[in-house]
Parts: sequence; structure tokens; C-alpha cells
Amino acid sequence: MKPPNRIFAHSATDIFPAISGLLHFAFVVGLYYLFPSLPWWALICLGFTYSVSVSWNINGVAHAFLHNPFFRAPALNRLFSVLESWTMGYSQTFYDRVHTEHHMGNSDRPDEEGNTIDPLSIYRFGHEGEPENVWSYVFCGYFRDDPKAIYRQIRRRNPADARWGIFEIASFVLLWAAAFFFNWRFMVYFLPFYYFGHCLSYLNGYFLHFGANPDVPIAWGVSSYHRLYNWLWFNNGYHAEHHFRPKMHWTEMPRFHEQIRDAQRSAGVRVIAPPHALGFLDSNRPVRIGVVPAMSPPPTVVMATAEANREG
Repeated sequence: MKPPNRIFAHSATDIFPAISGLLHFAFVVGLYYLFPSLPWWALICLGFTYSVSVSWNINGVAHAFLHNPFFRAPALNRLFSVLESWTMGYSQTFYDRVHTEHHMGNSDRPDEEGNTIDPLSIYRFGHEGEPENVWSYVFCGYFRDDPKAIYRQIRRRNPADARWGIFEIASFVLLWAAAFFFNWRFMVYFLPFYYFGHCLSYLNGYFLHFGANPDVPIAWGVSSYHRLYNWLWFNNGYHAEHHFRPKMHWTEMPRFHEQIRDAQRSAGVRVIAPPHALGFLDSNRPVRIGVVPAMSPPPTVVMATAEANREG
């Protein structure tokens, strides 16, 4: 199958998340330059806008990019990766590695030694088979990454990627150092909103799996079919579908959902009405997730899982 055009590797529709990433970076640059002239109320509004946009980018733009890099040219993918790193203050390459392990474990429960395959699992710091409290997951998650361990994992698989990840980290640290030097007041204003944005991303991530069944592949994620949310977040709401077929392009998720709808119902896939970041408002929240027994998926699900594993 030939690529659809000379620029994009998978679909010309990737121009939308690509441009969104560029606009997000432009927003941060504009906020820096406008900071001295804006009133306090505008700065607060724009700061919270940045916080929400961090979660939107991580779960929408960056997420779509790491599963299916947008561009045919490796150099363009490298450039977009570093642009994302500058925009959100973390290495996109390191995020790629953590997210790969997330899909290896699929928010798994701890083993006999208390370890999970998925470093982002909501059960990792839970107790007695229960998921962790949402607020400790949200506000502590940012500090739990181990950059050294992530670097070693990347280096074992691809030393060039490991070096690029270090470059991404070093470059945004240098940008921040320059920003502190030229306008330290902006950085004092900016950093709390930066941290809160990553907290919002963890909030979104929590409800992507709160109520899912870690023992059943087709039910590994929780889905939300809220139209505006999926339009803005590049179909991130189709999360059960995504974990079942992690390499499937974001534009194909609605069609895939229609294909497996009956199998999802049979397996008890959890669906919530609001967007995932507002999952705590769902009227049918599970109470004790950890005691949900494992279910055996129907044969059609087993066959589809095998195909998905080959694809992923």
C-alpha cells in the first residue's frame, strides 16, 4: 500500500494534530511575550488554558503522534518530537517509552512482589487489589517517573533514540534557563500552571482505566463517545478500542467501534458519558474495581486479540 501523499506517512488527516501541535507551541511563545502587558485576570485565564492544553496535547496530539508518527521523513518526525518536548516540558521520546510499557501492561494489577508492568497503572500504588485514590494518582504521578531508568530502557533498544531523548530534555531545560534569566517573573507564574497541566493529564489517564478489566483484552480501557471531546482530542475517547488495537490510526476508531460493538457489550466494556477528564462526574462510577472477577471473552474476541497482538 502506497503512502497517501509525499508528506504524511499514514493519513493526510494528520495535518490537523500536526498543526495543533504547532499552534500549541505558538501559544506558549505568545504567552511569554505578552506576559508583561496582560492584566492579572487575563494571565489567570490564559494560565488555566495552558494547563488544559497540556492534557489535550499529551492525550490527543502527542498520543496520536507516538503511535503513528505523522511524517514520512524521519527528520520531520524528529523535529516535531522536539517541538512537543519544548511545548510541554518533557521528552516526547521518553514519553514514547513509558507509553509503550503502558500498553504492555494495560493498567495491570501488581504481581506477587507488588510490581506492575505498566508504570502508569492505576493499581500500582493501590491496596488490596483496588486502584489508587484518584487524587494521589493525579497530584503525585508527575514525580514518580524515573528518567534514568527510562533512559536505560531506551538505550538498550535504540542508542540513537536515547541520545535524542537526552537532547530533548537538555534543549527545553536550556530554554527554561534562558526564560528565567530574561524574565524570572514569567517562570514563577508559568510553572504552577505547567504542573497543573500534567496533573490534568493524569486525571484524564486515571479515568481512561478506572472501571476497566485488566484481565480481558477487549475491556482493557474505558471509552467515552462524547462527540465534542473526541473531535477535539482526536478520538482519544475510544480508549477500549485503542488498547485493543494500539496501532490503529486515530481516524479509524469510530468505524472499528461499530465492528466490535457486540463483542464489547459481551465482555462488559465500560463506557462513561462525560469526557475522561470529567470521569469523576459520571453517574455510574464503580465502587470496588479490584474485586471485579476476570471474564473469559467470547471466541471472536480471542481471535481479534491475537490479530491485534500481531498488529501492535
